[in-house]
Amino acid sequence: MEGGKVSAIVDGRTFVLEDRRELRLAGIEVPAAMPSVKDAGPLPAAQAAKAALEELIAGREVGLKRLGPESDRYGRGLVHVFVSRDGTQIWAQRAMVAQGQARVATGLDRACAQELLAAEGAARAAGRGLWADPQFRLRPAENPADIVGERGRFALIEGKIISVRESGGTVYLNFGRRWTRDFAVTVLKRNERVFTAAGMELKKLEGRRVRIRGWVEERGGPRIEAHGPEQIEMAERN
Repeated sequence: MEGGKVSAIVDGRTFVLEDRRELRLAGIEVPAAMPSVKDAGPLPAAQAAKAALEELIAGREVGLKRLGPESDRYGRGLVHVFVSRDGTQIWAQRAMVAQGQARVATGLDRACAQELLAAEGAARAAGRGLWADPQFRLRPAENPADIVGERGRFALIEGKIISVRESGGTVYLNFGRRWTRDFAVTVLKRNERVFTAAGMELKKLEGRRVRIRGWVEERGGPRIEAHGPEQIEMAERN
């Protein structure tokens, strides 16, 4: 495992080492530093995430592990970060999620995703951090107008899959019957085998209640494209 000393914290998931490398915590999403509303100030949730990361790693020697892509589109190295405190090794991503200062992102391997999703679920149930802010609440799939308001942002949506259909090279997980306005999750047909290999057969999700995470687009109705099974959790209610 490589390492280095943290010299500066840029935001809730980005930091700089003493050797001037700018790195980003892989596998998590934090609130944007500035909202989309013109002339609004920094989001308190973003400031809280930055403060939490500062508390965890600022000025400390950290271990760095790469488990996926080498860098993001801005050239920042994508890493999992580990820091030792009081003789205990802390995984920074898990700590941020457990505190409710970050949400689990996409593109994670199965083991990492399971651990982070469990930590996120506990933080959400307890209303910690950003989960106490209505802006970051779970959006109901039955309310497409509410989801459209999240266009261009990372969101968590929960609801029952009404039908699973194929059209061309795409599989549609439909949460309503009107494709022009209802929410749907799309999976490229060529990626379906990734879900099957993880034990998630898309056609068998019909009638199931799920939680989906990803970036909201508007194509007819609101859409989230799922690239991997870590984006879909079972959410049946007892």
